[in-house]
Amino acid sequence: MMPMPDDLAPARVADSQTTMSELMMPNMANNLGHVFGGVILSLIDRVAAVVAIRHSRQPCVTVSIDKVDFLEPIYLGELVIAKASVNYVGRTSMEVGVRIEAENLQTGKRRHTNNSFLTFVAVDETHAPIPVRGLILETDDDRRRHAAAQARREQGLRKRARLERG
Repeated sequence: MMPMPDDLAPARVADSQTTMSELMMPNMANNLGHVFGGVILSLIDRVAAVVAIRHSRQPCVTVSIDKVDFLEPIYLGELVIAKASVNYVGRTSMEVGVRIEAENLQTGKRRHTNNSFLTFVAVDETHAPIPVRGLILETDDDRRRHAAAQARREQGLRKRARLERG
């Protein structure tokens, strides 16, 4: 049986924030030297999963990738930096926001290349959803990201209700 957290006391956004970086190598790019979108999607999912697991202290599964914006190409040889944090927490689910930057290691110049929002659900040993702890919003950025995530969630629920009605 999987251990449950001692309590579901809320945690700070900063407690689970995660940054990962990866150097873009030849097997990650096409013949134009542009990194494949799937390589970036994989990094996005991995960094977001770390954040969700850190926040909930439970195994988590990706249930949706709400949106991925590819703002600029990423090139072979660049360092890709993925920054992620919990934006919103429901009863069993969490929205994690991910920002991707590409850095030219020779010049030090960084470019903001991608944004993404993912939803994760914490699960028990039978893969059933389980409650997650709340979120403490300390900064203006925390509150801004939370409000935007809440609006996305409400919009998604309205869309799902319309689809279910047919």
